[in-house]
Amino acid sequence: MNLQQFRFVRETIRRNYNLTEAARSLYTSQPGVSKSIIEFEEELGVKIFERHGKRIKGLTKPGAVVAQVIERIMREVDNLKKVSDEFAQKDEGGLVIGCTHAQARYLLPKVIPAFRARFPKVRMSLAEGNPPTLAQMVLHEQADLAIATESLAHTPGLVALPVVSWEHVVVVKPDHPLTELTSSQARNLTLEQLAQYPIVTYDRQFSGRRVIDEVFETRHITPDIVLEAIDADVIKTYVDVGLGIGIIAGIAYDPRRDKGLVGIPVGHLFGTHVTRVAMKQGVFLRDYVYALLEMLAPELTREVVQQALEKTPVSE
Repeated sequence: MNLQQFRFVRETIRRNYNLTEAARSLYTSQPGVSKSIIEFEEELGVKIFERHGKRIKGLTKPGAVVAQVIERIMREVDNLKKVSDEFAQKDEGGLVIGCTHAQARYLLPKVIPAFRARFPKVRMSLAEGNPPTLAQMVLHEQADLAIATESLAHTPGLVALPVVSWEHVVVVKPDHPLTELTSSQARNLTLEQLAQYPIVTYDRQFSGRRVIDEVFETRHITPDIVLEAIDADVIKTYVDVGLGIGIIAGIAYDPRRDKGLVGIPVGHLFGTHVTRVAMKQGVFLRDYVYALLEMLAPELTREVVQQALEKTPVSE
Protein backbone atom coordinates (compact mmCIF):
# COMPACT_ATOMS: atom_id res chain seq x y z
CA MET A 1 0.00 0.00 0.00
CA ASN A 2 1.14 3.56 -0.64
CA LEU A 3 0.18 7.20 -0.30
CA GLN A 4 -1.07 7.36 -3.87
CA GLN A 5 -3.67 4.69 -3.12
CA PHE A 6 -4.71 6.60 0.00
CA ARG A 7 -5.15 9.76 -2.08
CA PHE A 8 -7.25 7.92 -4.65
CA VAL A 9 -9.57 6.48 -1.99
CA ARG A 10 -9.92 9.78 -0.17
CA GLU A 11 -10.63 11.77 -3.32
CA THR A 12 -13.16 9.21 -4.56
CA ILE A 13 -15.09 9.64 -1.32
CA ARG A 14 -14.83 13.42 -1.51
CA ARG A 15 -16.14 13.40 -5.09
CA ASN A 16 -19.25 11.50 -4.04
CA TYR A 17 -17.85 8.20 -5.42
CA ASN A 18 -17.46 9.61 -8.91
CA LEU A 19 -14.22 8.09 -10.25
CA THR A 20 -14.14 10.42 -13.24
CA GLU A 21 -14.31 13.50 -11.03
CA ALA A 22 -11.75 12.02 -8.64
CA ALA A 23 -9.34 11.32 -11.49
CA ARG A 24 -9.80 14.82 -12.91
CA SER A 25 -9.06 16.48 -9.58
CA LEU A 26 -5.92 14.36 -9.18
CA TYR A 27 -4.77 14.96 -12.76
CA THR A 28 -4.74 11.28 -13.66
CA SER A 29 -6.88 8.79 -15.55
CA GLN A 30 -10.11 7.18 -14.38
CA PRO A 31 -8.92 3.62 -15.22
CA GLY A 32 -5.73 4.29 -13.25
CA VAL A 33 -7.70 5.33 -10.17
CA SER A 34 -10.02 2.32 -10.46
CA LYS A 35 -7.13 -0.13 -10.88
CA SER A 36 -5.22 1.32 -7.95
CA ILE A 37 -8.25 1.09 -5.65
CA ILE A 38 -8.92 -2.54 -6.64
CA GLU A 39 -5.27 -3.43 -5.97
CA PHE A 40 -5.51 -1.71 -2.58
CA GLU A 41 -8.65 -3.68 -1.69
CA GLU A 42 -6.95 -6.93 -2.71
CA GLU A 43 -3.94 -6.11 -0.56
CA LEU A 44 -6.15 -5.32 2.44
CA GLY A 45 -8.35 -8.34 1.87
CA VAL A 46 -11.58 -6.34 2.30
CA LYS A 47 -13.85 -4.40 -0.01
CA ILE A 48 -13.77 -0.68 0.68
CA PHE A 49 -16.52 0.35 -1.70
CA GLU A 50 -20.01 -0.94 -2.45
CA ARG A 51 -20.42 -1.41 -6.20
CA HIS A 52 -23.29 -1.78 -8.62
CA GLY A 53 -21.70 -3.14 -11.75
CA LYS A 54 -18.74 -0.87 -12.43
CA ARG A 55 -20.23 2.05 -10.49
CA ILE A 56 -19.21 2.79 -6.93
CA LYS A 57 -22.26 3.46 -4.74
CA GLY A 58 -20.78 4.00 -1.28
CA LEU A 59 -18.60 2.61 1.50
CA THR A 60 -18.82 -0.87 2.95
CA LYS A 61 -18.79 -1.23 6.74
CA PRO A 62 -15.04 -2.00 6.84
CA GLY A 63 -14.56 0.64 4.14
CA ALA A 64 -15.94 3.31 6.49
CA VAL A 65 -13.28 2.38 9.07
CA VAL A 66 -10.54 2.31 6.42
CA ALA A 67 -11.62 5.75 5.21
CA GLN A 68 -11.26 7.17 8.72
CA VAL A 69 -7.75 5.73 9.05
CA ILE A 70 -6.76 7.08 5.62
CA GLU A 71 -8.06 10.53 6.56
CA ARG A 72 -5.91 10.53 9.71
CA ILE A 73 -2.84 9.35 7.80
CA MET A 74 -3.24 11.95 5.08
CA ARG A 75 -3.80 14.68 7.66
CA GLU A 76 -0.49 13.77 9.31
CA VAL A 77 1.25 13.70 5.92
CA ASP A 78 -0.04 17.21 5.29
CA ASN A 79 1.14 18.21 8.77
CA LEU A 80 4.64 16.95 7.96
CA LYS A 81 4.73 19.19 4.90
CA LYS A 82 3.62 22.14 7.00
CA VAL A 83 6.28 21.43 9.64
CA SER A 84 8.90 21.36 6.90
CA ASP A 85 7.65 24.65 5.47
CA GLU A 86 7.55 26.22 8.93
CA PHE A 87 11.24 25.67 9.53
CA ALA A 88 12.51 26.01 5.96
CA GLN A 89 10.42 29.05 5.00
CA LYS A 90 9.24 30.44 8.31
CA ASP A 91 7.46 33.57 7.12
CA GLU A 92 6.56 32.40 3.63
CA GLY A 93 3.69 30.31 2.31
CA GLY A 94 0.04 30.45 1.42
CA LEU A 95 -3.11 31.10 3.41
CA VAL A 96 -6.63 30.48 2.12
CA ILE A 97 -9.40 32.01 4.24
CA GLY A 98 -12.94 30.81 3.58
CA CYS A 99 -15.47 33.47 4.54
CA THR A 100 -18.95 34.77 3.95
CA HIS A 101 -19.40 38.04 2.08
CA ALA A 102 -20.14 39.83 5.36
CA GLN A 103 -16.85 38.72 6.93
CA ALA A 104 -14.89 39.58 3.77
CA ARG A 105 -16.51 43.01 3.62
CA TYR A 106 -16.67 44.07 7.27
CA LEU A 107 -14.48 41.93 9.56
CA LEU A 108 -11.35 41.03 7.60
CA PRO A 109 -10.47 44.55 6.38
CA LYS A 110 -9.74 45.36 10.02
CA VAL A 111 -7.18 42.53 10.20
CA ILE A 112 -5.64 41.77 6.81
CA PRO A 113 -3.67 45.03 6.34
CA ALA A 114 -1.88 44.49 9.68
CA PHE A 115 -1.27 40.84 8.83
CA ARG A 116 0.18 41.76 5.42
CA ALA A 117 2.48 44.32 7.03
CA ARG A 118 3.81 41.66 9.40
CA PHE A 119 3.96 38.78 6.88
CA PRO A 120 4.48 40.33 3.44
CA LYS A 121 5.67 37.06 1.88
CA VAL A 122 2.51 35.11 2.71
CA ARG A 123 0.18 34.71 -0.28
CA MET A 124 -3.40 35.26 0.85
CA SER A 125 -6.62 34.20 -0.83
CA LEU A 126 -10.24 34.80 0.18
CA ALA A 127 -12.72 32.11 -0.83
CA GLU A 128 -16.29 33.33 -0.35
CA GLY A 129 -19.24 31.00 0.15
CA ASN A 130 -22.13 30.12 2.42
CA PRO A 131 -21.33 28.58 5.84
CA PRO A 132 -21.99 24.89 4.93
CA THR A 133 -19.77 25.20 1.86
CA LEU A 134 -17.02 26.86 3.90
CA ALA A 135 -17.12 24.05 6.46
CA GLN A 136 -16.60 21.47 3.72
CA MET A 137 -13.76 23.51 2.23
CA VAL A 138 -11.86 23.33 5.51
CA LEU A 139 -12.61 19.62 6.01
CA HIS A 140 -11.33 18.92 2.49
CA GLU A 141 -8.32 21.20 3.03
CA GLN A 142 -9.31 23.60 0.28
CA ALA A 143 -9.12 26.38 2.88
CA ASP A 144 -6.96 26.76 5.99
CA LEU A 145 -9.61 28.61 7.97
CA ALA A 146 -13.29 29.45 7.67
CA ILE A 147 -15.05 32.44 9.22
CA ALA A 148 -18.83 32.47 9.49
CA THR A 149 -21.69 32.74 11.95
CA GLU A 150 -23.61 29.55 11.15
CA SER A 151 -22.81 25.82 10.69
CA LEU A 152 -19.15 25.83 11.71
CA ALA A 153 -19.71 24.99 15.38
CA HIS A 154 -21.94 22.04 14.45
CA THR A 155 -19.66 20.39 11.86
CA PRO A 156 -17.88 17.24 13.08
CA GLY A 157 -14.16 17.36 12.43
CA LEU A 158 -13.88 21.13 12.83
CA VAL A 159 -12.70 23.21 15.77
CA ALA A 160 -14.75 26.42 15.84
CA LEU A 161 -13.71 29.24 18.18
CA PRO A 162 -15.57 32.50 18.85
CA VAL A 163 -14.29 35.69 17.22
CA VAL A 164 -16.96 38.35 17.72
CA SER A 165 -20.54 38.68 18.97
CA TRP A 166 -23.09 40.79 17.13
CA GLU A 167 -26.77 41.71 17.00
CA HIS A 168 -29.11 42.67 14.20
CA VAL A 169 -29.69 46.34 13.41
CA VAL A 170 -32.65 48.01 11.75
CA VAL A 171 -31.49 50.65 9.27
CA VAL A 172 -33.78 53.47 8.13
CA LYS A 173 -33.54 56.82 6.38
CA PRO A 174 -33.06 59.86 8.66
CA ASP A 175 -36.62 61.08 8.02
CA HIS A 176 -38.25 57.74 8.85
CA PRO A 177 -40.82 57.72 11.73
CA LEU A 178 -38.70 55.20 13.69
CA THR A 179 -35.98 57.82 14.10
CA GLU A 180 -38.39 59.86 16.23
CA LEU A 181 -38.39 57.22 18.97
CA THR A 182 -36.74 58.10 22.25
CA SER A 183 -33.76 56.01 23.38
CA SER A 184 -36.02 54.09 25.75
CA GLN A 185 -38.60 53.47 23.03
CA ALA A 186 -35.94 52.31 20.60
CA ARG A 187 -34.59 49.82 23.16
CA ASN A 188 -38.11 48.43 23.46
CA LEU A 189 -38.98 48.43 19.76
CA THR A 190 -41.46 45.62 19.04
CA LEU A 191 -41.96 43.21 16.17
CA GLU A 192 -45.42 44.68 15.69
CA GLN A 193 -43.88 48.10 15.10
CA LEU A 194 -41.42 46.71 12.54
CA ALA A 195 -44.20 44.85 10.75
CA GLN A 196 -45.94 48.16 10.02
CA TYR A 197 -43.32 48.92 7.36
CA PRO A 198 -42.04 47.18 4.22
CA ILE A 199 -38.84 45.27 5.04
CA VAL A 200 -35.67 44.66 3.04
CA THR A 201 -33.45 41.91 4.43
CA TYR A 202 -31.32 38.89 3.64
CA ASP A 203 -32.12 36.15 1.18
CA ARG A 204 -33.44 32.97 2.84
CA GLN A 205 -30.27 31.05 1.97
CA PHE A 206 -27.93 33.46 3.72
CA SER A 207 -26.77 34.11 7.24
CA GLY A 208 -29.08 36.11 9.48
CA ARG A 209 -32.39 35.46 7.73
CA ARG A 210 -33.35 32.21 9.47
CA VAL A 211 -33.47 33.83 12.90
CA ILE A 212 -35.52 36.75 11.59
CA ASP A 213 -38.13 34.40 10.13
CA GLU A 214 -38.28 32.25 13.25
CA VAL A 215 -38.84 35.20 15.56
CA PHE A 216 -41.69 36.59 13.47
CA GLU A 217 -43.26 33.13 13.13
CA THR A 218 -43.11 32.59 16.89
CA ARG A 219 -45.20 35.72 17.36
CA HIS A 220 -47.53 34.76 14.48
CA ILE A 221 -46.63 37.95 12.62
CA THR A 222 -46.22 38.00 8.85
CA PRO A 223 -43.75 40.75 7.89
CA ASP A 224 -44.01 42.51 4.53
CA ILE A 225 -40.63 41.55 3.09
CA VAL A 226 -40.52 43.42 -0.21
CA LEU A 227 -36.95 42.58 -1.23
CA GLU A 228 -34.40 39.90 -0.34
CA ALA A 229 -30.68 40.36 -1.00
CA ILE A 230 -27.51 38.37 -0.44
CA ASP A 231 -25.53 41.07 1.35
CA ALA A 232 -25.99 44.08 3.57
CA ASP A 233 -24.62 46.62 1.09
CA VAL A 234 -27.48 45.86 -1.31
CA ILE A 235 -30.01 46.01 1.51
CA LYS A 236 -28.72 49.44 2.59
CA THR A 237 -28.86 50.68 -1.00
CA TYR A 238 -32.56 49.88 -1.30
CA VAL A 239 -33.33 51.34 2.10
CA ASP A 240 -31.62 54.52 0.92
CA VAL A 241 -33.88 54.73 -2.16
CA GLY A 242 -36.97 54.42 0.03
CA LEU A 243 -38.04 50.81 -0.55
CA GLY A 244 -38.46 50.03 3.15
CA ILE A 245 -36.63 49.52 6.40
CA GLY A 246 -33.64 47.16 6.46
CA ILE A 247 -32.72 44.41 8.89
CA ILE A 248 -29.01 43.58 8.71
CA ALA A 249 -26.16 42.19 10.81
CA GLY A 250 -24.79 44.77 13.22
CA ILE A 251 -21.23 44.37 11.89
CA ALA A 252 -22.48 45.70 8.54
CA TYR A 253 -23.57 49.06 9.96
CA ASP A 254 -21.08 51.82 10.70
CA PRO A 255 -22.55 55.27 11.41
CA ARG A 256 -19.38 56.94 10.12
CA ARG A 257 -19.56 55.12 6.81
CA ASP A 258 -23.35 54.88 6.49
CA LYS A 259 -24.02 58.58 7.07
CA GLY A 260 -27.25 58.52 5.07
CA LEU A 261 -28.83 55.92 7.35
CA VAL A 262 -29.76 55.57 10.99
CA GLY A 263 -29.19 52.27 12.81
CA ILE A 264 -31.38 50.96 15.60
CA PRO A 265 -30.01 47.90 17.50
CA VAL A 266 -32.60 45.12 17.82
CA GLY A 267 -30.70 42.45 19.70
CA HIS A 268 -33.59 42.31 22.17
CA LEU A 269 -35.75 40.99 19.32
CA PHE A 270 -33.42 38.73 17.34
CA GLY A 271 -30.80 37.75 19.92
CA THR A 272 -27.01 37.76 20.02
CA HIS A 273 -25.01 35.82 17.44
CA VAL A 274 -21.40 34.63 17.40
CA THR A 275 -19.08 34.70 14.41
CA ARG A 276 -16.54 31.88 14.64
CA VAL A 277 -13.31 30.85 12.98
CA ALA A 278 -12.93 27.15 12.21
CA MET A 279 -9.96 24.89 11.52
CA LYS A 280 -9.74 21.20 10.81
CA GLN A 281 -9.27 19.06 13.91
CA GLY A 282 -5.69 17.91 14.44
CA VAL A 283 -4.01 20.10 11.82
CA PHE A 284 -0.57 21.67 12.22
CA LEU A 285 -0.85 25.45 11.93
CA ARG A 286 1.95 27.64 10.69
CA ASP A 287 3.12 30.42 13.00
CA TYR A 288 1.55 33.07 10.82
CA VAL A 289 -1.85 31.38 11.14
CA TYR A 290 -1.64 31.64 14.92
CA ALA A 291 -0.77 35.31 14.48
CA LEU A 292 -3.83 35.88 12.29
CA LEU A 293 -6.10 34.15 14.80
CA GLU A 294 -4.87 36.41 17.60
CA MET A 295 -5.42 39.43 15.38
CA LEU A 296 -9.01 38.29 14.82
CA ALA A 297 -9.59 37.89 18.56
CA PRO A 298 -6.88 38.62 21.19
CA GLU A 299 -8.17 35.80 23.40
CA LEU A 300 -7.31 33.26 20.67
CA THR A 301 -3.76 32.82 21.88
CA ARG A 302 -1.51 30.05 20.58
CA GLU A 303 -2.07 28.05 23.76
CA VAL A 304 -5.87 28.32 23.57
CA VAL A 305 -5.95 27.31 19.90
CA GLN A 306 -3.53 24.40 20.36
CA GLN A 307 -5.56 23.02 23.25
CA ALA A 308 -8.71 23.13 21.13
CA LEU A 309 -7.03 21.46 18.15
CA GLU A 310 -5.58 18.64 20.25
CA LYS A 311 -8.88 17.59 21.79
CA THR A 312 -10.31 14.24 20.68
CA PRO A 313 -12.50 14.77 17.57
CA VAL A 314 -16.27 14.40 17.96
CA SER A 315 -16.31 11.78 15.21
CA GLU A 316 -13.38 9.97 13.63
